[in-house]
Amino acid sequence: MDKLKVLFHVNEIEKWSAALGNITNLIMDVGIDAVDVVLIANGQGVNAYADGEKVAEMTKLAEQGIQFLACSNSLKMMCSQGAVCMRPESLPYFVKVVPAGITFIIRTQQNGFAYVKP
Repeated sequence: MDKLKVLFHVNEIEKWSAALGNITNLIMDVGIDAVDVVLIANGQGVNAYADGEKVAEMTKLAEQGIQFLACSNSLKMMCSQGAVCMRPESLPYFVKVVPAGITFIIRTQQNGFAYVKP
């Protein structure tokens, strides 16, 4: 059976708990070997990468193979607006940065990933 390919999109800090819960429930339901999960954070959602409690939850999922991404444009915007200022090198080790979250979302959906926005 083909893996379930799922793209989670978080652009609000308040939605992180729901997203991480959804991912955990998905893994519990079908097993880690049956899923290919990517989570892209943009907008205010990137601020969770500076939240120690959330990062601890993400780390457990990343160690199982869940991919976490951040939008470079959003990181720059948050910094310029005086919000949490994170440089790519200061992000948790498992977070990759993409140039534009919107472009990544579109391309990933074109590659057959289901789109989930908690």
